[in-house]
Amino acid sequence: MPGSYPEKIKQLPIYDGRFDAYKLEAKGGDVLFASYPAGTEIPAHRHDTENHGVITKGELILIMSGKTEKIGVGQWYHVPANMEHAARFEVETDEIEFWFKVDA
Repeated sequence: MPGSYPEKIKQLPIYDGRFDAYKLEAKGGDVLFASYPAGTEIPAHRHDTENHGVITKGELILIMSGKTEKIGVGQWYHVPANMEHAARFEVETDEIEFWFKVDA
């Protein structure tokens, strides 16, 4: 799996989802070390976790609430739980994403 992560991260279990990532399970959520090839598009969707992420390589184009925002290296983003959003990656991109469980 691509990604410029340390060997210790590459020993984590592989995330079973719609993109490539290593998954670190944590109390109250998960941490994903994700990699996206250039041209990757993730269609509009929702999830029941509150997500915070930081780009470590490349750029995320996040579409949410009718706005398109480019998020570059070192920048953080936030997607509230149950908020419809989509993503696009025009260049090869790595990110670390924190998925926090929301109490029902």
